[in-house]
Amino acid sequence: MVFSNQVGAWRYFASQPAAASALKQTWESPASGSDNENVDVDWDNLGFGVVPTDFMYIMKCSNGENFVQGKLCRYGNIEFSPSAAVLNYGQGILEGIKANRKEDGSLLLFRPDQNAIRMKIGAERMCMPSPSIDQFIEAVKQTALANKRWVPPPRKGSLYIRPLLIGSGSVLGVAPASEYMFLTYASPVGSYFKRGKAPLNLYVEEELNRASPGGAEGVKSISSYAPAMRALVRAKSQGFCDVLYLDSVKKKYLEELSASNIFILKGNVISTPPTSGTILPGITRKSIIDIARGHGYQVDERAISVDELVDADEVFCTGTAVGVASVGTVTYQGKR
Repeated sequence: MVFSNQVGAWRYFASQPAAASALKQTWESPASGSDNENVDVDWDNLGFGVVPTDFMYIMKCSNGENFVQGKLCRYGNIEFSPSAAVLNYGQGILEGIKANRKEDGSLLLFRPDQNAIRMKIGAERMCMPSPSIDQFIEAVKQTALANKRWVPPPRKGSLYIRPLLIGSGSVLGVAPASEYMFLTYASPVGSYFKRGKAPLNLYVEEELNRASPGGAEGVKSISSYAPAMRALVRAKSQGFCDVLYLDSVKKKYLEELSASNIFILKGNVISTPPTSGTILPGITRKSIIDIARGHGYQVDERAISVDELVDADEVFCTGTAVGVASVGTVTYQGKR
């Protein structure tokens, strides 16, 4: 299955006034000019990996209590007991947000309130206290500003900010932790895929399941990603960019990629699988839906059969790390 490439239009939509009016939660820092001359980074060849920056932000609380004011500290290792709940039982939630630099040097954060809300929903599912929306946003802002010199120049990349909520307290039996830590750190990043903006070639995974009804894959749990690595490593060894998963019950309906949501376009109708518990409700996914409807497209959130890929005009995926990426080909049951 080979698709056309109109994804550039979505990137254009996102920069237009109509998009700005639909997505009002963008935060902008004061302008202060460029300040990353002293950073030893090749901005033109920036991949997607960890580049240690200057500061991270940390808050702590005990179970049953609320988080209190956190603080910035130098980026570095953190210490846990071997019996920490996050290490033994995977009690943790993660998020991902990008800060981008404008021409005047100011920074833009895209809809951080939505990440804060998603973390609160995930924390409830994982029996964890969570920062308030204001605390979350303040932590992200402080992390971005403290590491401002690491934000790439305009159109060279982004500062990827990773909020983490983890069960840091000790447990032995299966139970929620007694203490929790919320932290944010950052790293400058370029394109998520090594091939840059070239259309992706995907492999439809039929053997291994990514999610099942009633599980926790509908929240951004740290335990949701490791089980997907085997299929991803196998697909990449065969030359594919990523894996497209099917539902675990009928093995017929599209779900999502390893770290992004999927869309198909047919005429004036854009379709995407519903977020019904097995699919992560992506912030970029929600934004694309808002923008598309604002530009007159019909958007359907529905079950999509894998067979519908054959007749699609275009297929693309979305995510904070990925952005909006065009899909060039999909291989299913040995057929491309």
